[in-house]
Amino acid sequence: FPVTIFVLALPFLKILGQLSPEVNKRDGKYVQGAEPGMIYNSVTGELFDGEKGIDVLPCHYKLEYIEWQDRGEGSGAPVGIHPSSSDVMTKTKRDASFKDRLPNGNYIEDTGNHFVYILDKDYNPLETALIAMKSTQKKKSKTWNSMIQSRRLQGKKGFFCPPSWASAYKLTTTKESNSGNNWFGWVVEFNKYLNDPKYAKLLEMTKAFYESAIKSDI
Repeated sequence: FPVTIFVLALPFLKILGQLSPEVNKRDGKYVQGAEPGMIYNSVTGELFDGEKGIDVLPCHYKLEYIEWQDRGEGSGAPVGIHPSSSDVMTKTKRDASFKDRLPNGNYIEDTGNHFVYILDKDYNPLETALIAMKSTQKKKSKTWNSMIQSRRLQGKKGFFCPPSWASAYKLTTTKESNSGNNWFGWVVEFNKYLNDPKYAKLLEMTKAFYESAIKSDI
């Protein structure tokens, strides 16, 4: 019998900037109501107010080195995705625009991928998504990981670090600048532990997403 394989697109959550096509009314990718600083779901097209933010459960983290061609060259898709164990960064050289260039002319972006579950205001699960933090946001990615690893709860046998998929974080956006350039970046804040029995079903889902992500089933 023939086997049918279904491939689901995992949404990306990204911050819209001044040059994002989604905010340009003359661009084919324009999204009604989109403004710089908003958070955008790449699959559903949903917009979130960057100041109000969204609540998420971080389920898994994966570091990758993404190889790109310069904008306007090629298909616009990554040329290659190198795992964290790769030595590809040792083959790069920092150019005048602070990009890590390979001998073939492509550049590498050190990218922190955060697999999350988006929650509504009542902490009900909405959908899974991926947040890729790179360049100016890589420091935010490291800080978020440190926040997760440093959290402690009192258990029957003493203090322990709760799993990331059981703790909610608030993500908002803020305007940042550097050497005359302006952009919007992430602000990550701890929200609450979801260790109440009423969240049991939610945690079953977030744990399952964590297990799928860690097995590379996504």
